[in-house]
Amino acid sequence: MAAGASRVFVSHLSGIAVFDPNGDQVGRVRDVVVMLRGQPAADAGGPQGERPPSVLGLVVEVVSRRRVFLPMTRVTGVESGQVITTGVVNMRRFEQRPSETLVLGELLDRQVTLVETGEQVTVLDVGVQQLPARRDWQIDKVFVRRLRHGKGGALRRRGEALTVEWSAVTGFALEEKEQGAATLLATFERMRPADIANTVHHLSAKRRMEVAAALDDDRLADVVEELPTDDQVELLGELPDERAADVLEAMDPDDAADLLSELAEHDKERLLQLMRPQDAAPVRRLLSYEEGTAGGLMTTEPIVLQPDDTVALALARVRNADLSAPLAAQVFVCRPPDETPTGKYLGLVHFQRLLRDPPFTLVGSIVDTDLRPLPPETTLPSVSSYLATYNIVAAPVVDEAGHLLGAVTVDDVLDHLLPEDWREEAAQRLPGAGGPRAEGVGQHGA
Repeated sequence: MAAGASRVFVSHLSGIAVFDPNGDQVGRVRDVVVMLRGQPAADAGGPQGERPPSVLGLVVEVVSRRRVFLPMTRVTGVESGQVITTGVVNMRRFEQRPSETLVLGELLDRQVTLVETGEQVTVLDVGVQQLPARRDWQIDKVFVRRLRHGKGGALRRRGEALTVEWSAVTGFALEEKEQGAATLLATFERMRPADIANTVHHLSAKRRMEVAAALDDDRLADVVEELPTDDQVELLGELPDERAADVLEAMDPDDAADLLSELAEHDKERLLQLMRPQDAAPVRRLLSYEEGTAGGLMTTEPIVLQPDDTVALALARVRNADLSAPLAAQVFVCRPPDETPTGKYLGLVHFQRLLRDPPFTLVGSIVDTDLRPLPPETTLPSVSSYLATYNIVAAPVVDEAGHLLGAVTVDDVLDHLLPEDWREEAAQRLPGAGGPRAEGVGQHGA
């Protein structure tokens, strides 16, 4: 945004692309870092201070999902839905300092007070602007909503919305026990679960639980599946038992089993007892296999068809948007029942074969029987060699009696083969990554 241009509201910055001067994308904006001035006065209930808060920089998520700090002094433009930088971006991981505040993560949804009337309002957004003839940025506006009162004094959230000067509100520095997360969640709408998980990972423990409480079970399950193991265990432990069981039910059985395997035996059994029997059964089955084997890695919900089902039905099942790409790459043909563990396993049909045959063709007539299935005790190295040898992305897991138990997908194999910090190592090798003392890194590059 050029000097003197109109302001930008922070919610509009969330998720927009960051480009270097050559037009190469560096990453995406995930938050804005500010330094609140006048905090002592705010703590006492007074105005925020004479000067609005300085905008220090942007938190940018690079390709590897690492979050780095981009000083505002390195931003040359914020326009047309993109941020332009002056050049090299320091790839050192962003670490928030005590004097710093994240606008999206910490200011939105806060209840603050209008100085003139003493009325409580909820923060919906914050406007930032570049100072004329300078490269400095600051918060100048706050978009708030009045808290309307219903019968008996109960609050009704959707009151009048208005934009006020920063100096017209106070209370940003006061500790708030129940902040809510509706406005923050609105910034998640266009984000993938993995990106939301990365955002949640970087929130404070208090804010993380406020977000978890606001997400529905299915969305929270998608996010939990993408969190680091320590975050998964911590978040599940903070949820009420009934809610934790609901989230586990909404997770893929293999992910739920992986998470439960990290818990103490009594906690694991308590949550399994609270889950619906039909949801707990596949999880218990997965927990019975040794870790690092095909049985322990597999998902129990591949696409299973009966031999007299048609190619048209197979393609309809493959089109399910909730399926991962590896699971949608083939269908497994079995005798009834068609839920794992199935009847006799007959073979599989690859997606490309489904595209070549007429829709009325029966899948039983085009099944591939040459690809031998994996026993559940197959070790991780053998599973990875199997996928590489046959150039496939999912392999059937079948027991001694010939029943299909599930399928091992390449993404689950990679998760167990790669080191835990592989994303951080990849970030260090990205083109254009600056060293710790790269020019313009600001206080976060020291």
